[in-house]
Amino acid sequence: MALKSKVGVNAPCAGAQRVKAFAPARPLRGTMRVSASVQQPTETSRRELLQLGAVVASAALLPAAAQAAKAPKGFNPVQDLTDNYQFLYPFGWQEVTITGADVVYKDVVEPLESVSVTITPTDRKEITDFGDINEVATTLAKEVLTAPGQDVNLVSTNKRETNGKTYYEFEYTAKTPRYTRHSVAVVTANDGKFYTLTTGANEKRWGKMKDKLGTTVRSFSLINVV
Repeated sequence: MALKSKVGVNAPCAGAQRVKAFAPARPLRGTMRVSASVQQPTETSRRELLQLGAVVASAALLPAAAQAAKAPKGFNPVQDLTDNYQFLYPFGWQEVTITGADVVYKDVVEPLESVSVTITPTDRKEITDFGDINEVATTLAKEVLTAPGQDVNLVSTNKRETNGKTYYEFEYTAKTPRYTRHSVAVVTANDGKFYTLTTGANEKRWGKMKDKLGTTVRSFSLINVV
């Protein structure tokens, strides 16, 4: 179990790097707020998702205070009681510090294998307020979580309900001249926060890693739902 003592510590969600994925002392969380003063579901929601890109892009692709239930074999659990989320990540991954991310774990040998969580302020109460799952997944995969110029393909989407909260899960690939990264992500919103968990691997290792990364995405959930 990864224990995270974060009382009284704020974290940032901004980064200049577009290469996609605690610190003992992290800078303040991102300053850009997602406004919901006008409820126009398509264009306004898309614009707000793009604003989130300035906050989550640095952590998306790089590549706790209590003991949770025992993790399944091959995984370590993370439970953050301050920001109210939990998830599992593959055993052996190491915690690293990435500006803009709430937490990041990565494989020390395979640079494209990592998981990150970013948290962004929002005025919207539910992930469904940003649009339907295909709209949100397409905008995030093609315009937020990947760098300009990459050939991005949305592979699949899945909407799930856990303890009364809606989560959007989606799978996508991003091709560059040097490699293709295969990623899965999950997003949700609660109590003024927009949560993004992103994980992935090199396409060449996807067959080996897809089940583990799928477990990580499906394990992500909020602890205290408002």
